[in-house]
Amino acid sequence: MLAELSRQDQIANDLANSSTAGYKADRSAQAGFGDLLLENTRTGTPIGHVGEAVKIDALVTDLSQAPLKQTDEPFDVALQGDGFFEVQTPQGVRYTRNGQLELDANGGLVTTTGYAVLDDTGKSITLQPGTKPTIGADGRIEGGPRLAVVSLTNAAKQGDNLFTGTPGARPAGTEVKQGFLEGSGVDAARAMVDMITSMRAYEASQRVIHAIDETLGKGIAAGGGV
Repeated sequence: MLAELSRQDQIANDLANSSTAGYKADRSAQAGFGDLLLENTRTGTPIGHVGEAVKIDALVTDLSQAPLKQTDEPFDVALQGDGFFEVQTPQGVRYTRNGQLELDANGGLVTTTGYAVLDDTGKSITLQPGTKPTIGADGRIEGGPRLAVVSLTNAAKQGDNLFTGTPGARPAGTEVKQGFLEGSGVDAARAMVDMITSMRAYEASQRVIHAIDETLGKGIAAGGGV
C-alpha cells in the first residue's frame, strides 16, 4: 500500500506537469524486500515462502524527445535532438530542456523561474531591453554569444524542471529551434490509466487487510468464549 501511495505521488506530479515545456515523465520501478520462510513452530517443518513486501526501488526518467510546438515567440527555444541548456541557480549550474525564456529588468536572459541562462563560455547572457533577438540553429544569438548546449550523463531531476549530472560536449546534430517549445513528455491519458490502476491495487490491498483483521477478531472472540 505504501508503494502504491508513492507511485500515485509520482503520477500526480507527472499529470500536474502535462503542459510544462520540456518536462520529462517518470516511471516507478518496483522491487521486493525479499521472502520470509514459514515453518511449523511445533515440528520445524518448512511450509513455504511468502513475500515480505514491495517498495519503490527507483524513479526512472524518460529523457526521449517530445514533439516540438511552434509558438513564434522570439524568446522560446527548443532543442531538436539530445542535450540540455545550462542555467545558473543559487545551488550552482543546472540543466533544463525548457526553453521558455524571457528578459529581466536588466536585460538578462533568464528562465521563467528567474535563473540566468548561460552561454558556451559559462557566462550569463545580457541583451538590450526590448530587443527581439535572432537565434541560429547553432544557438548563436545574432550579434551576441551562443547558448550553451551540453550533453549530460547521470541526469537526475532536481525540481523546477531542472537536472543535475555530468556535462559533456555539445551533442552533434542537435539544433536550436527559435519560436518553438518542446512539449511535455507526459502522456496524460496513459498517466490517468496508471493512476486508476494504482488506486485499484491500493484498494485491493486495503480489502485484504480488512478481511484479515475481521478474521483475527472473530478468532479472538471465539477463543475468549471458550
